[in-house]
Amino acid sequence: MKKSSSLYSAFVLLMAIVGILTLGSCYQHRQKSKMPFAFNERQIDSLSFFSTHHYTNNYNFVVKGDSLILLRSLPTEILTGVDIDSFVVYKGAHLVVADIRKVPADSIDSIWVQLANDTSAFGWTREGRLLQNAMPDDPISEFISDFSNTHVIIFLLVIAVIAASYLLWSIFRRNARIVHFKDINSFYPTLLCLLVATSATLYASIQLFAPQMWQHFYFHPTLNPFSVPTSLGFFLTAVWAMLIVSLAAFDDVRHQLPFGEAVLYIGGLAAVCAVDYIVFSITTLYYIGYLLLVFYYYYALRRYFLFSRAHFVCGNCGVKLHKKGICPNCGALNE
Repeated sequence: MKKSSSLYSAFVLLMAIVGILTLGSCYQHRQKSKMPFAFNERQIDSLSFFSTHHYTNNYNFVVKGDSLILLRSLPTEILTGVDIDSFVVYKGAHLVVADIRKVPADSIDSIWVQLANDTSAFGWTREGRLLQNAMPDDPISEFISDFSNTHVIIFLLVIAVIAASYLLWSIFRRNARIVHFKDINSFYPTLLCLLVATSATLYASIQLFAPQMWQHFYFHPTLNPFSVPTSLGFFLTAVWAMLIVSLAAFDDVRHQLPFGEAVLYIGGLAAVCAVDYIVFSITTLYYIGYLLLVFYYYYALRRYFLFSRAHFVCGNCGVKLHKKGICPNCGALNE
């Protein structure tokens, strides 16, 4: 017994020594670099420009305006007033940044950008004109650009108000079901409205307190909430949650209401969400939206738990009931 115990101890000791030697041999002393990596002046200027303008050489744009005029001559030659050659690229044309130059002598815009189109034709334009008539070549950036247009926002605002007013008037007139007022026994519609209000508040807050972060997201969009700053990550998470909850709400409505009532309910839900987005995205810019959001959470949750949530089940047919009494489905008395 003692012999086996001593052999076991020797084996453990041997393995410990082997482990120590193995770990020691794997360690590599890193030599300190005697000469740190240095950027040349052009690279420093490029990094500095990227940090403030969010794009640099080889970045891709697509023309969103009707057209964009590009000048073939150098910016310094253009400012002298000599005759210059130009060409036009039209809506939908793809452009890539070939060069960026600072022209302090230009009183209109000191940043000039050289672009190349699909036919490898090169031309210059001022940065302000470029950003006004072109957008990043990405579908998410295109979506942001379309919904950031003032005319589009005003048009959608008018359409949303008219549609929401008509839908809500029609629903109340028919005494149909609608979220917050005469809701179905599902928390998903209420949750969807709260998510829309929260997302609108987050969006306006980013625009208000971190416009550069949103500008960088516009030039480098992503749908991954874990690869962006925290506040932007919360916004993207809320957007994903809206998509998931809307599917769950649609499924609950489809199962609880007949087809005609379900269509009317979903239309009313969309109208309420549209009103939530408009109200909270605008009022947050004036700091009122934060108080409204707290009140809205209190109001929506209170309405659901007091008037919409089913606390009982019919003992005869199993239908969910909001209160005791006669079952509206089978007529049985529940006490």
